[in-house]
Amino acid sequence: MRDERLVQLAKTLVNHSVELKANEKVLITGSVIAKPLMKEIIREVYKIGGLPFLELKDDELMVELVQDSTERSAEIQRDWMERRLEDLDAFIFIQANENDAELSSVPSEILQQYGKIIRSVNTRIMNERKWVLLNYPTPAAAQKAKMGTEQYEDYLLEVCSVDYEKMAEKQKPLVELLERTDQVRLVAPNTDLTFSIKDIPVVASHGKRNIPDGEIFTSPVKDTVNGTITFNTPCPYRGVTFNNVSLTFKNGKIIEATSDNTEKLNKILDSDEGARYVGEFAIGVNPLINDPVGDILFDEKINGSIHFTPGQAYESADNGNRSMVHWDMVLIMKEAFGGGEIYFDDQLIQKNGIFQPAELQGLNPEQLLKKEEEVQV
Repeated sequence: MRDERLVQLAKTLVNHSVELKANEKVLITGSVIAKPLMKEIIREVYKIGGLPFLELKDDELMVELVQDSTERSAEIQRDWMERRLEDLDAFIFIQANENDAELSSVPSEILQQYGKIIRSVNTRIMNERKWVLLNYPTPAAAQKAKMGTEQYEDYLLEVCSVDYEKMAEKQKPLVELLERTDQVRLVAPNTDLTFSIKDIPVVASHGKRNIPDGEIFTSPVKDTVNGTITFNTPCPYRGVTFNNVSLTFKNGKIIEATSDNTEKLNKILDSDEGARYVGEFAIGVNPLINDPVGDILFDEKINGSIHFTPGQAYESADNGNRSMVHWDMVLIMKEAFGGGEIYFDDQLIQKNGIFQPAELQGLNPEQLLKKEEEVQV
């Protein structure tokens, strides 16, 4: 029996996220574990007259592919990927991690070499093609989220089902305000950070690139970040999870970084020059994502949170920073997590996770979850 939730998710991915049209070619990439969803996506692609292609991946095999790679073999793989890219219009990436520690067994210098070479393909996909990324529920992901497998599956499919059209409409006032803003200040426990976003583009995310979704992002003017920020959620990166991460900035650069694994943290931030500068600042607004589950695709969308990102900037909200690293780190500013405030040009915008100005209150969770008939009463 078909799961109607997967049917609806496939419709969202094909029609809303990548907006696939008849005769367009889409590559569906994922683990065989995600077969139930991939089947529904293929059916939906054919239904609208598109052309589906399939690529199956496996974490253990990916380790074998990378760990003995040389600079030359990685360059050949990159060239092949770029030739394939020319023949595709869209990508649907489905992650279904069984053991996200697999890649941590690969020497960091090999990972860095491989990542630097392959990065150009990923950059082209992000900026030149339609694409969407989501995670499929697995027992490993459920365990990390401290849920039973069935409970986690229900949770994942629920938070993916937000009304993204309504979210897009409610995001517009915040986008307009961010576009008028120069100085941002973040205040929370062990956090007092300032930076400028003047003249940096602002992007609202509502199901076009990630599922689940719900964020508005820009990036700081590269050399304007000053102060300290301390993150109160786990910060996973390539199979290693860092806790109690605290970053201190001077004129845009991270001059001090500590965590429960400070040495490894600093090794990542020393990957290249851009890794110690920030490429993204974002505000999370998904009304159904309230607590961290150890998966950044979910945690960065938590309502009442922000994330700050050492490394590569997106070209759509570009501050010029370039790096092989793009590491989203999440600070939840709701009262239950210690509270906090966001200021734009000295105006209080959000307090303890709740938007304060009248024009932004439609983004508060209870408003986003209201049915239209409830709003009209």
